Amino acid sequence: MSLDADSRPERAPEPEDDGSEGGGRRASKGVWIRAFIYVIGFHVFAAFIMLMFYVGGHRH
Repeated sequence: MSLDADSRPERAPEPEDDGSEGGGRRASKGVWIRAFIYVIGFHVFAAFIMLMFYVGGHRH
């Protein structure tokens, strides 16, 4: 059983990177940067809350 050129399934075209935020490899990089910023921001916020509990617990 041999497949000739006409019976082979076509591959889906690769998405083109048109420079917008929603396309291609650039979008993937943007997602990682945004996730990193959110993680850092959450840790800063958590540290602030912990500081408030520390200060509140030692204030008599």
